[in-house]
Amino acid sequence: MKPERIDEAATPIGGAQRRRFWSAEEKQKIVAETMAPGASMAEVARRHDVNPNLLFTWRRKARGKQAAEGRGAIELVPIVVTPEAAPPASRMEIVLVGGERILVGADVDAGALARIVKALSRR
Repeated sequence: MKPERIDEAATPIGGAQRRRFWSAEEKQKIVAETMAPGASMAEVARRHDVNPNLLFTWRRKARGKQAAEGRGAIELVPIVVTPEAAPPASRMEIVLVGGERILVGADVDAGALARIVKALSRR
């Protein structure tokens, strides 16, 4: 008596599941659809009756193959760094409770400014 052949794929509750095979051209075409602007992986998977996880695997392998062949590799663009121009001298205006105004530049010494504000606020 011959033993029964066991399917490699699981049998879901809804019916028998079969293992499918796709040619390299079919995989390439389906992967290309997933890379189109605005494409949905789930939608492409449903349209081709493919598990979305399998599509992710195909995409990862395609990217690896492209990188190995030198296609799709990152290209570096040369840049030139120039010294940043000094910002224009900016000013701050401080108005105290008594109405006194203090105009200071951005390069003011914080300690000196604190002493001035303290002296004016005592008046």
